[in-house]
Amino acid sequence: MECSDRKTTTTISSMNSSSSTFATTISTTPTSGLSPKSSILLATPPVNIVLSPCAACKILRRRCVEKCVLAPYFPPTDPLKFTIAHRVFGASNIIKMLQELPEKQRADAVNSMVYEANARIRDPVYGCAGAICQLQKQISELQAEFAKAQAEILNLKCQNSNLFALVCMEVSENSSSSLLLSSDHINDYENNNDNTSMFLEDNNLYGLWT
Repeated sequence: MECSDRKTTTTISSMNSSSSTFATTISTTPTSGLSPKSSILLATPPVNIVLSPCAACKILRRRCVEKCVLAPYFPPTDPLKFTIAHRVFGASNIIKMLQELPEKQRADAVNSMVYEANARIRDPVYGCAGAICQLQKQISELQAEFAKAQAEILNLKCQNSNLFALVCMEVSENSSSSLLLSSDHINDYENNNDNTSMFLEDNNLYGLWT
């Protein structure tokens, strides 16, 4: 019994000594001037940011790598874009075409592929060629209307110039006739003055003779 009591007292004393050493180590650890809030923030584990795969990899059910060729042009918010292009061209052909082009031309290539795929879905026979032919027809019709409008404008300009010339001729004729009339009036006035002066002279001579 005495041996057992001695063992229990030694274990208790060792536990007390270990707890005191643990307390001293906690108290002696430097805080380096950090507040409790900052220590709590440092203690929180890092949050793993999960990036959503692109629409192409999501539809193809494959892992979207960091340097995915399709990711910049088929965002996860627009899955219909890749669905249409994949339906007509296929994923392997799209990747191959993009890899053969420089990066500055890839966005235009994707837009053209999507446009051609939409046209092919709307018109399976002619596809994009049918839309191009229709647009060319509209352009030719508009060009014909534009040429007709230009011809009408030229015709109106010629009519206006001819009308202006006629008006100028009438104005010149009227001015010349008015000048002739005024000259005739002046001549008549002078003749009348001459006749009256001759009549006065005759009357004076008759009075002298009488």
